[in-house]
Amino acid sequence: MARHLITSALPYINGIKHLGNMVGSMLPADVYSRYLRQRGHDVLYICATDEHGTPAELAAKEQGIPVDEFCAQAHDQQRAIYDGFGLAFDYFGRSSSPQNHEITQEIARELKANGFIEERSIRQVYSITDGRFLPDRYIIGTCPHCGYDKARGDQCENCTRVLDPTDLIDARSAISGSSELEVRETKHLFLLQSALAGEVEGWVDERADNWPILASSIARKWLTEGLHDRAITRDLDWGVPVPADTWPDLAAEGKVFYVWFDAPIEYIGSTKEWADQDPTGNRDWRSWWWESDTDVHYTQFMGKDNVPFHSVMFPATLLGTRAPWKKVDVIKAFNWLNYYGGKFSTSQRRGVFTHDALEILPADYWRYFMMANAPESDDSSFTWEHFTATVNKDLADTLGNFVNRVLSFSKKRFGEEVPAGAEPGEAEAKLGDEIARLLAEYESQMEAIQFRKAAAALRALWSAGNSYLEEKAPWLEIKTNPEGAALTLRTAMNLIHLYAVVSEPFIPTSAKTMREAFSLSDDSATWVTPEEARSLTSVPAGTPFTIPPVLFAKLTDEDLESYKERFGGEPE
Repeated sequence: MARHLITSALPYINGIKHLGNMVGSMLPADVYSRYLRQRGHDVLYICATDEHGTPAELAAKEQGIPVDEFCAQAHDQQRAIYDGFGLAFDYFGRSSSPQNHEITQEIARELKANGFIEERSIRQVYSITDGRFLPDRYIIGTCPHCGYDKARGDQCENCTRVLDPTDLIDARSAISGSSELEVRETKHLFLLQSALAGEVEGWVDERADNWPILASSIARKWLTEGLHDRAITRDLDWGVPVPADTWPDLAAEGKVFYVWFDAPIEYIGSTKEWADQDPTGNRDWRSWWWESDTDVHYTQFMGKDNVPFHSVMFPATLLGTRAPWKKVDVIKAFNWLNYYGGKFSTSQRRGVFTHDALEILPADYWRYFMMANAPESDDSSFTWEHFTATVNKDLADTLGNFVNRVLSFSKKRFGEEVPAGAEPGEAEAKLGDEIARLLAEYESQMEAIQFRKAAAALRALWSAGNSYLEEKAPWLEIKTNPEGAALTLRTAMNLIHLYAVVSEPFIPTSAKTMREAFSLSDDSATWVTPEEARSLTSVPAGTPFTIPPVLFAKLTDEDLESYKERFGGEPE
């Protein structure tokens, strides 16, 4: 089986993330990783908190604690939430780790040695009111390309154009709001992307046909507009220091690398953290990243705003080292998940944030809804009405009710073991063919990393069980043909077990509950192939079973209104 390296865009350390952040990076990466593991592949899913930059400094200052202490606390807080969502990282690291410092500095030295980093004197925006140079993202104004009035100095999140602060119209400090800005001279290191443009374009041409259109179009748009040299250092106190053995003057001035230079390198750094924490010393982090193009397939998951950096800047960085670093094979990009058509907003108390989501309902409710409505082809909008309808129809009625009524009726009529009953007949053969077809469709969509279509195939699998049950009607069948009713229930119980196995990537906790309902002597199967599913014989007659708690509670109109009152509904 293949080796699969999976990474998702690093969540920034400052603040709890909302559902849009979750569905655009970490959750789909987890679903895909779980699926690949079930199919027998060797998978390494790596993520980390992105901890450097001005926002972390300001948040720590606001709390009155050192920035390293703030980041340590926030990392633990975020990790607890991701554990609550069932995100099965192989390792969840920190971009402030010694490993990331070491590898970032190593890569910078290699780039300089190959002539792709140079020191330049530039004029940079200085806020008189704040008494500091402003990082690009802390200068806001109107985008000259699309007119968006809250564009940042590094990128317009509305049109995704990369900007310089001096491009902005009516620029002001995002820290104080002051427009008392002036430009002062300072020295920085620049990554010479212009010298690498041809190599990056050739690399993109080799791979981008395998990417979703969203990712490939953004990458090619950047290349068409031309790659510009980018400053990769900043005047900050918190970050990966410029190495003094290579740039002594800049190191003496306290320069650190730009967060967008070191953050993608943390994918490598976090892998080294993973290896270094193995007490046996048997983990080889370089086998995933060094000369691994032939045997490792690398997939990245991210929102569309992160695509330019991952499709152009990070590959340029790695290409410029002339070292055999592993570069991404597929970038799975997502559009925005909005809230009632508008943006999530903490300050305006609009939207659902991850810690609040887990307080309201278990993770599987959110996992299924988000992946079944993932913003793959265009932006999508979260509404409580849509969420409630999806939970009730798909989870409570289609899957949960099927499990409960099959097991409850069988226990009532045949006791606490799977009944034997008659041999399978025409209805069972027809069901087996349908299940095999739908499972093959589910596999196909998961292999293609098309989550909405995969969720639709999974939902169709659940629905097939209900259709079979309605057709056979064991509550009527038992009156005239007890052996036939037993066959129907035995077949339905095998469907429950199959659902438990194949639904695990989407709803892992509920899948585990369904699987544990049956006391099988050997239940080690990690997957069910379409041909195996056709026979529906994994749970034989005589197997003890128990009725699990209700898998999914139906949400009421009162629930809906309380959620809207707490989190806000449709904007005016």
